[in-house]
Amino acid sequence: MTTLSTGRRPARRRGGSAPFVLVAPAVVLLVTFLLVPIGYTVYLSLRAARVTGGGLGRRVEQFVGLENYRGVLTDSAYLDGVVRMLGYGAVVVPVMLGLALLFALLLDTPRVRLTRTTRIGIFLPYAVPGVIASLLWGFMYLPSVSPIRAVLESVNLPAPDFLGPSTVFFSIANIGVWGGVGFNMIVLFTALRGIPGEMYDAARVDGASEIQIALRVKIPLIAPALVMTGIFSIIATLQVFSEPAVIQPLSDSIPSTWVPLMTIYRDAFVNSDIHTAAAASVVLALGTLALSIVVLTVLQRRAFRSDQ
Repeated sequence: MTTLSTGRRPARRRGGSAPFVLVAPAVVLLVTFLLVPIGYTVYLSLRAARVTGGGLGRRVEQFVGLENYRGVLTDSAYLDGVVRMLGYGAVVVPVMLGLALLFALLLDTPRVRLTRTTRIGIFLPYAVPGVIASLLWGFMYLPSVSPIRAVLESVNLPAPDFLGPSTVFFSIANIGVWGGVGFNMIVLFTALRGIPGEMYDAARVDGASEIQIALRVKIPLIAPALVMTGIFSIIATLQVFSEPAVIQPLSDSIPSTWVPLMTIYRDAFVNSDIHTAAAASVVLALGTLALSIVVLTVLQRRAFRSDQ
């Protein structure tokens, strides 16, 4: 009598190398365009150019450790730019997200008409490149051609100097708000459209007004979208460059170190000091990462905390 084997066959591996082949292009792009540039920037930040020999000498690179970082962290112009950048973000991010949330809530109201046209009109500034938007607003600020000043002067009202020392900060912040509201509004509006309508109906049956529904139903339910747009907006404001760089030739109130990225650009391409610029870039990147983590942690605790 033969005994039948009851052992199970080993499971066959399926897929083989297919997953690795599919992931390979993304890995190659990640390494080539992110990890390698970051590593090379860190490498440059640890070195410096020195002139050796007599006479005109010879320019050579040497390892200097953290010397470039000490120079960056003690550079008053760079630190002033960091403070100015943080102030810029403190103004732009709340105003931009506040307007985006307000527009999204208004467009999600049942009584609003022409929502598609209105959405396109609000989103359109985001489609304009930052340099072009800065040029457009720059001409609107320039006293000799500003239509805003012309309208105010025609009705005998005082026309402000948009490019003056006390106003240029808010003029640049206005460009950032104008260009960023549309994208955030679309994200928040999309999140609102994903909320089941039955929740609104139940709130209306309980006697809630549209304002109460917005404050007590809609906003809490789109908290994840608010956190995401908040983080993206903070990162964008920490990378502000094109707006002040474009406005700078129009105003004497914007130095070449107005924000950290302008200082980095000056060091790298004007002063040809690529090593100091690399160190300043690493400091800015680490600061952006740290601030993003802190803000994300705080917002997550408030937006996603469980009911106790």
